[in-house]
Amino acid sequence: MQYTSEDVQVLRERLSARDTRSNPRWWTVPARRLSMVGLNIATLAALFAGVATVLGGDGWTLVDVLIMACVVLSAPWTVLASWNAIIGLFLTLAYRDPAKIVAPFWSDASPRAPIKSRCALLMTVRNEDPDRAFARLEAIRASLEQTGQSAAFDLFVLSDTDIPAIAEREEQLFADKRHQFAGLGNAYYRRRSARTGFKAGNVWEFVETRGSNYDLMIPLDADSLMSGSTIVRMVTTMERHPEIGILQSLVVGAPTESGFARIFQFGMRQGMRAFTLGSAWWQQDCGPFWGHNAVIRVEAFARHCDLPVLPGRAPLGGHLLSHDQVEAVLMRRGGYEVRVIPEETESWEENPVTILDYMQRDQRWCNGNMQYWRLLGMPGLATVSRFQIAQAIAMYIAPVAWMLMMTLAAVKAATETMETFDPTLAVGLYVSMFILSLMPKIVGAIQIALEPNGVARLGGPMRFAAGLLVEFLFSLLMAPVVAFRVSIFMVGLLFGARISWGGQTRDAYRLSWAEAARAMWPQTLFGAVLTAVFAHYAPQALPWAAPVLCGLLLAIPFAVLTSSPQFGTWMRRHGIARTPEEAQTTTTYVSGYAPLAG
Repeated sequence: MQYTSEDVQVLRERLSARDTRSNPRWWTVPARRLSMVGLNIATLAALFAGVATVLGGDGWTLVDVLIMACVVLSAPWTVLASWNAIIGLFLTLAYRDPAKIVAPFWSDASPRAPIKSRCALLMTVRNEDPDRAFARLEAIRASLEQTGQSAAFDLFVLSDTDIPAIAEREEQLFADKRHQFAGLGNAYYRRRSARTGFKAGNVWEFVETRGSNYDLMIPLDADSLMSGSTIVRMVTTMERHPEIGILQSLVVGAPTESGFARIFQFGMRQGMRAFTLGSAWWQQDCGPFWGHNAVIRVEAFARHCDLPVLPGRAPLGGHLLSHDQVEAVLMRRGGYEVRVIPEETESWEENPVTILDYMQRDQRWCNGNMQYWRLLGMPGLATVSRFQIAQAIAMYIAPVAWMLMMTLAAVKAATETMETFDPTLAVGLYVSMFILSLMPKIVGAIQIALEPNGVARLGGPMRFAAGLLVEFLFSLLMAPVVAFRVSIFMVGLLFGARISWGGQTRDAYRLSWAEAARAMWPQTLFGAVLTAVFAHYAPQALPWAAPVLCGLLLAIPFAVLTSSPQFGTWMRRHGIARTPEEAQTTTTYVSGYAPLAG
């Protein structure tokens, strides 16, 4: 089913007219965006004024100016996330079906409507565990067959694997399982010899060589899992709404034996729903794309989403590492909408199993986002799209500013008197920023508590409360460790440091004390120095600096404990940081713990 640009424009005008008739003036998309701008500017202005009053009480020094600059750089991301979550909660409280208000295209979709399009399922792999990846494909295939519409989908395994033993296993598994994919239209395996452009180049090669045969494509990572009913409903949504170029599902973490991943996804899951609902309320047609578990209109992607190759050499030049957000803004520039489904569906991914794996992934994303500086001036972008590129950059500037601010605070304590320091205002600002940083998770917990059977699905009040407490302590200890590592990595980027691009570890494993010490000694040393400075020059500040200092000082034992499979097993046995899938007796597990509702 191909649509011309004229078809899309006519439909968009019809939808716009419908929205104007059905919504009051203050509810229009421009009004929503202006309200978000106003809320964020007012909050930031109050925050900056308070910080300036505290710092400037005894006159401005160079250290004060630098601390103020760090606050300006680090606060906007926190404030925006808070307001996204608060608006998401308001919509949840105000409307029985908030998704219908935010995403009416999804509320009228049906998982049973017959599919008319030709669709390609694309799983991209690079040095991943082939058995796990193919087990997920088999689960997706079986679930699609239950919908009765599996023949509309062809399957492609697009490999960039460059380790011979893994490549051989991929080929063997595909040959062995090809008959199991018979319920689908066709199944293909292709391994590139020239692996240019990373994952984006892998997908683009498919688009150039085979894309003209398909109307829609569904990109999957090696750890992706989606139910057949969710895929079919997303496809039929795309058929009903040809103005949408990318439809992104809300991806949640799969059940896992890893204690680290279990706690991490518990926090992400409770915070993401309200955050995504609130952000979708004002982003609307300029939504996010996360590179997988989405449906993409192939013809529009081929026409508008060819990624630029940046001048210069890696790490900041060459092919883009973080391709997804750029593809989203290019799709929007081409006149198509990018939409996110602001509610949980049966769409999962696996999270890193240790903090070292998490930081390795985070560094790759950081490297990719730092390439975005050269894209800020791309012609023809929507204002929101340009803001999203800047926001992606700011997301990694903020932790660097935060670590620098802690260092400058120690310098200020050691070199300046604090006679005119206003402790009441300072403590108030500190508590306010702390609450703002936790707001998405606070709102998520409230949202779950207000849902019918919401707490029961997570093990009941006691287990849910225990999960919240464990996740709070986990986040408190993890945040400074990751922020410090990002700061070190950002400095390395300036001097040409590069990252490796390999497969991710998906199975839970225990870090040894030696492995943790080799990776975490810089954090521990930095924490010890800061602690010594504050203890000597400003002991009264130690309680307020404790969340950061404890995270840094305990980095090594934190890494070892949270990586332990025994720790994860203990948490699962006691129902701590439980996921809804664990409460469903109909849930099956692929390779031990990837869920798919039967």
